[in-house]
Amino acid sequence: MDDVRPSLDRGKGAQVAVIGAGAWGTALARLLGGKGLPVRLWAYEAEVVNSIRDKRENAKYLPGVVLPQTVTATGSLAEAVQAREAIIFAVPSHVARSVLRQIGPLLVNPLPLISATKGIEEETLKLMSEVMQETLTPSMRRFLAVLSGPSFAAEVCREQPTAVVLAAEDAALLRRMQTLLMTPLFRVYGGGDAIGVQLGGALKNVMALAAGVVDGLGLGHNARAAMITRGLAEMVRLGVAMGADPRTFYGLSGVGDL
Repeated sequence: MDDVRPSLDRGKGAQVAVIGAGAWGTALARLLGGKGLPVRLWAYEAEVVNSIRDKRENAKYLPGVVLPQTVTATGSLAEAVQAREAIIFAVPSHVARSVLRQIGPLLVNPLPLISATKGIEEETLKLMSEVMQETLTPSMRRFLAVLSGPSFAAEVCREQPTAVVLAAEDAALLRRMQTLLMTPLFRVYGGGDAIGVQLGGALKNVMALAAGVVDGLGLGHNARAAMITRGLAEMVRLGVAMGADPRTFYGLSGVGDL
């Protein structure tokens, strides 16, 4: 895929948009900004935009974390995606389709778009990659990638070692996006199983809730271990039925996230 922006080969000088200024989106913006990349962070709430502009901090979703000067906040989607080299999409799954519909007409040229949203669309039960394919132009489809794995925003911002997985159909795009995101303490593993990576990231939330119920009922460590183990087996069966590679669930976006 030789027409992907060449600046991404070096991981420097890229103009990056992060869409969604929750804790995770803000952490990714800080990560990229810390590499010296100019980052435009889009937030829906005016109070978040103002907080970042005035205090260099997302006081609502990631308090206490200072953002570098390379990160600028905006409430305008048109401004966020203008002349950017890559887009990282990190809005909640229940508003993903609405935001993507607004982004589509703003993209004059296809850009690599990484979904960092962990979730399934509630109304349709579709994965984020499916929602992106339905809302964006056909020319964007081969530029899509998905990011998942055990990655607490606060730990990433404290620069504690973190490993995640990035999946894309196009190998050249995958390598370039790995280079864009990678730091010595933020390891990005690559793969081609976007379905499995997304399901692992979304379904682990169900397992986490179930584990909390087991703990709350005082059923003990045996029951908790059994629930997680059998829950993982169900995740694998569902994934295979949807076309995923079962091995994906034993990696960062499955067992790792559990």
